[in-house]
Amino acid sequence: MAGEPAESGAAGAVSTFEVETALAVLPGPRSGSSAGSGAESESGAAGGAGRFEEEWRRALELVAGSDEIDLICHICPDGDALGSALAAGLALRGLGKRVRVSFGDDPQVIPESLSFLPGQELIVPAAAVPAAPALVLAFDAASEERLGLLRDKASAADALVVFDHHASNPGFGTVRLIDPSAPATAVLVDELLRRLRVPLDQSIATCLYTGIATDTGSFKYRATTPATHEMAGRMLATGIRQDLISRQLWDTTSFGYLKVLAGALERAAFEPEEAGGHGLVWTWVPYQDMALFGVTVEEIEGLIDVLRKPAEADVALVLKQDPDGTLRGSCRSRGAVDVAAVCARLGGGGHVYAAGFSTREAVADAVQRFRTALAEVAAAADPDSGGPGAR
Repeated sequence: MAGEPAESGAAGAVSTFEVETALAVLPGPRSGSSAGSGAESESGAAGGAGRFEEEWRRALELVAGSDEIDLICHICPDGDALGSALAAGLALRGLGKRVRVSFGDDPQVIPESLSFLPGQELIVPAAAVPAAPALVLAFDAASEERLGLLRDKASAADALVVFDHHASNPGFGTVRLIDPSAPATAVLVDELLRRLRVPLDQSIATCLYTGIATDTGSFKYRATTPATHEMAGRMLATGIRQDLISRQLWDTTSFGYLKVLAGALERAAFEPEEAGGHGLVWTWVPYQDMALFGVTVEEIEGLIDVLRKPAEADVALVLKQDPDGTLRGSCRSRGAVDVAAVCARLGGGGHVYAAGFSTREAVADAVQRFRTALAEVAAAADPDSGGPGAR
């Protein structure tokens, strides 16, 4: 049931005093700032960084001067994209703004794992977004292409404010709040709400916690910092049930998913010589498997986290087939190879450790192009290879 993991109806907004009191029992240093204060936030690397101050000023002026705001995120939204957009939408609605939340898929499919997120009543079809909106806030979109059906509408907006943390982001939009050092876009939204003096409530906290938890792999990825945990602490201090949220995100699947997973693992291939000798493990999931067992492509997003486990391979790749034949590639790296650079060569992007791309090629052709890009990136990074990165 929507909202159940957070028990979002159990309490209203939580005061700064209540949050700080709850945080006081936690070990470790406290942030010098508090929600709604004038101090610089330490909630994330992007929060009070001086180089962003002009961008923040412009963003806040645009929000303050707009009665109607469209909030959009990337296609096939994950927890960080949808959680960030919904958190911002709930906060802006609380400030009296007329808001629409959308993403550029048709049909729009919200993964079952995110069905608990509060604020979904704000979501509208991409067609309901005006052709030329007054103000658009975009969340977690690494490029304009990732906006899908909303790309042209966002480009036609009077102002487009981009909140993102992907290193591959080329810097589109009117105002660009893009910080690759932030572990999740939710960190930037947390800072936005602090600057707008919006108090946390359980609904907003649920969305923000989901964003940082998913993009840090439940706080185990390298981008996780002490500030990340402190932000999570502030979310927990509102009374959300992180155990139920985590169970929904990572520990609940359909039986059909297990059958699809079994087939994907049976097809898995290990190629130790690829990725500059660091090793590649890959597999693919045909649409027919998902249709047979009643599983959506969104439901198998976590398959990559199973495939990446072998210690012998630095890089893992999963290709998932849509009904129209499009292959969606998800890849992960242990750090020897920058998969964001690899995916950029294939028209995609992402992070050093996690990235993706889409293609209409046959599986064999897509994997071969991926191998080639892997080799190029690995060679550029190895000074002893004689490649472009050699000194």
